[in-house]
Amino acid sequence: MAGPTTAQRGAGQQTDDQARPPRPTGRRRPSRRLLLVIAVAALLLASGVVWALYGSSWFRVEQVRTTGVDVLTPAEVESAAAVPIGAPLVSVDTDAMAARLRQKLPRIDSVDVVRSWPHEIGLKVTERQPVLLVKKGTRFIEVDAKGVRFATVDKAPGRVPLLELTPAQSASLRRFGSGRLVREAVRVAGGLPRAVAEDTQVVRVTSYDSISLRLTGGRTVVWGSSEEGAVKARVLTALMKAAPKAGHFDVSAPTAPAASGS
Repeated sequence: MAGPTTAQRGAGQQTDDQARPPRPTGRRRPSRRLLLVIAVAALLLASGVVWALYGSSWFRVEQVRTTGVDVLTPAEVESAAAVPIGAPLVSVDTDAMAARLRQKLPRIDSVDVVRSWPHEIGLKVTERQPVLLVKKGTRFIEVDAKGVRFATVDKAPGRVPLLELTPAQSASLRRFGSGRLVREAVRVAGGLPRAVAEDTQVVRVTSYDSISLRLTGGRTVVWGSSEEGAVKARVLTALMKAAPKAGHFDVSAPTAPAASGS
């Protein structure tokens, strides 16, 4: 029996091709109506968020919490901060508030102003700590480890040494100036071992390389310049342990320290 002719095969193939559904030529694009619905939903969502943050009473400043204060009081900090009670929490300019606090209260070394949702502003304060006191009349100026004179107080805080700046009219004074000499004294005071710092009553500066300490019990320490401060601190600690009854210590040349007196 003879097979189908070429014409018959072509006709059959054409019939099969017409019966098959057309193949998709690409991804179907979303309709304009669907895009419009999505856009409207996004707009409504954004509008709702903006209203909740700015127009509603849900996220407004209702209270302020201050932490980290020691000498300052929370009331002083919060008054200087001028937190806008009742304002939208999101609208509070935290950077401007931090700058205002540092300007109005020099005792503040750093402050973090944070939003605590839904209703609170937090003020995390770090106060400056005095390492030296400068006597001015009957009052005392507190100087921190950065050399910043940040407060004047009527009563000297405990265990903070007094600075005696008595520079002679020398080449050292002409070269460095009194401001630099104060900073050198601060470097020495800030780098003292804890036990020595607690016993230090006076830091005396007569020139850049002539700094000395007066300790409790009439003891004295010749420190020299502020250079090699960490080495001098270790040497002084060892020297005091080796000669506990000595009254005079010299670490100005830390490779050749000396202790004398009793």
